[in-house]
Amino acid sequence: MKINKLIYITLLAVIVSCKKPYNPPIVSSDNHYLVVEGVINSGNDSTIINLSRTVKLSENVSTQLVANYTVAVEGEQGNSYALQSEGNGIYDIGPMHLDPSQKYRLHITTPDGKQYASDYEVVKQTPPIDSVGFTPKSNYLQIYANAHDATNNTRYYRWDYSETWRFHAKFQSGFIVDAGAVRLRHANEGIYYCYGNDKSSNIVLGSSEKLSQDVIFQGPITTISSDAEKLELRYSILLKQYALTKAGYQFWENLKKNTEQLGSIFDAQPTQLQGNIHNISDPTEPVIGYISITNPQSKRIYINKGQLPDNWIEKYPYECGMPDSAFFFHPMTGTNDVLFYIIQGGGIPVTGIFTPLGIAGYTYSSPDCADCTIRGKAQKPSFWIDN
Repeated sequence: MKINKLIYITLLAVIVSCKKPYNPPIVSSDNHYLVVEGVINSGNDSTIINLSRTVKLSENVSTQLVANYTVAVEGEQGNSYALQSEGNGIYDIGPMHLDPSQKYRLHITTPDGKQYASDYEVVKQTPPIDSVGFTPKSNYLQIYANAHDATNNTRYYRWDYSETWRFHAKFQSGFIVDAGAVRLRHANEGIYYCYGNDKSSNIVLGSSEKLSQDVIFQGPITTISSDAEKLELRYSILLKQYALTKAGYQFWENLKKNTEQLGSIFDAQPTQLQGNIHNISDPTEPVIGYISITNPQSKRIYINKGQLPDNWIEKYPYECGMPDSAFFFHPMTGTNDVLFYIIQGGGIPVTGIFTPLGIAGYTYSSPDCADCTIRGKAQKPSFWIDN
């Protein structure tokens, strides 16, 4: 036993002594490679393509948007559909109702004449989403999707989603500062109930390649912590489903490994991304992106607080003590605390402080605790359905 311990200690010392810091050099190339994001919608909805350029690590921006490009969807038989520039690198076109028997590609021309094009791709038919469901776990909510293709032609799936939730501030403000005075807050000036939103930033994939039937059963979409503000009152998720070719699936799978599954010795090693978009005159130039052609399917569900475990308690995102008090005339100091703390913007009035002689002041709190609009919008979204 002593020998084993000695060998272990010796090996540990050798391993530790062999560790040397490695600081890789920062790539200083001036190349700004084209990044193409989006899906060519073959059905009855719009096609939206986002174009940008990569930036160096040393630059103080996260992305470089592009403008004045010419973008079009082209069919093998010569038909073409021009996309409109909306600014900020966004190019779009309304429903094209593409012929599923044809192949199509995306064609891009830069202001200086460079031309990029994706490979001609088949139109993949995306089957409807059967259902979106959820399962409460010990300390999180698991959201999943069910889908199938009776023809067994899909096999490869990708999902993205947008989330919306209704929440409220810690304290409800019944008063508002208007023209240098405090008055009652009108119904349309409420800052207690708000709506937050977010979009998926992770890559969600599913495959039935190894199954005899083309079925996705409870494919995991996302998880939400049990104490998240998203689950405070009412939560909604709009899920979109895309059919992929095998090559498209492999691109997204490699992108997921390179961006989400690195960090430990057991994770997959990074691989070079091989998309289907190329510089026509210089195939060696890297271009980032993969263009698929399909008719995305979508489904929205709502989840109410009452559908979740009773012991799940929402954690308010800010530390909020009880509201402070501000008086028109402070009996100890003789100061006008309402003027100083509320009218001059030091706090948001919450409730009135009443005496037999009338109102003597107000309780107040910080915007973090009394104004939900600092992290959401008070206006109800057009699609929102209440209980």
